[in-house]
Amino acid sequence: MAVGVLALQGSFNEHIAALKRLGAKAVEIRKPEQLNSVTSLIIPGGESTTMAKLAEYHNLFPALREFVKMGKPVWGTCAGLIFLADKATGQKTGGQQLVGGLDCTVHRNYFGSQIQSFETELSVPELAATEGGPETFRGVFIRAPAILEVGPGVEVLADYPVLSNKPSDANSATESPEESHGSKERVIVAVKQRNLLGTAFHPELTADTRWHSYFLKMVGEVGEAASSSITIVGEEASRSITVAGVEGFSFNQQPKNDLPIFQ
Repeated sequence: MAVGVLALQGSFNEHIAALKRLGAKAVEIRKPEQLNSVTSLIIPGGESTTMAKLAEYHNLFPALREFVKMGKPVWGTCAGLIFLADKATGQKTGGQQLVGGLDCTVHRNYFGSQIQSFETELSVPELAATEGGPETFRGVFIRAPAILEVGPGVEVLADYPVLSNKPSDANSATESPEESHGSKERVIVAVKQRNLLGTAFHPELTADTRWHSYFLKMVGEVGEAASSSITIVGEEASRSITVAGVEGFSFNQQPKNDLPIFQ
């Protein structure tokens, strides 16, 4: 199966490298007609306003919306999550076009500016149950969004504790430990809805490929992928399972080096 990666701007090369490590074919997508050659699509992280302007320039939005409506699997990371959301807040003046399809509201820069980027261990029980490996995943958040609300058909895959539901308070340096005690709530950072997957963080910037494997299983369960198979390269080649009649992945043993590429 050919997995498209929107290659207008951002971390598309890192996604392609992760897919190749799993033995999947990756195709760079820059024009609407190129979507005809792929069965699924990854919209990478980057600068969402810049990506939107480039997508408008290449007249990609109508084709991307149709791709989603056809039920083909699409995964958005960081800026890609913003693209997939039905509603986005915290945008620049004039906003930006959205592809939509994911029944949620996303705050564009929930965690603050570039210098407030961070890494953290996220609890990911669904990912661990499906792909094996540890119960946590190293989330790399770079000028990251967060999901404020989800619809009834959206499955929450990961969340993260913050001090309040207001982005300006989430990184407040004025509260004492006593004042902030007990005030934490959780914002959503990973979701799935039918053929759509969204993560506010950057799995492509780590050595852990379980999110990519998870997405490839979604591809195997939808549409044209039902007659396709993926060959796993390397040591994982002998650890495959059948999902919906398609040879898929089982990564119960991850590579020993699980340190993120991003430093």
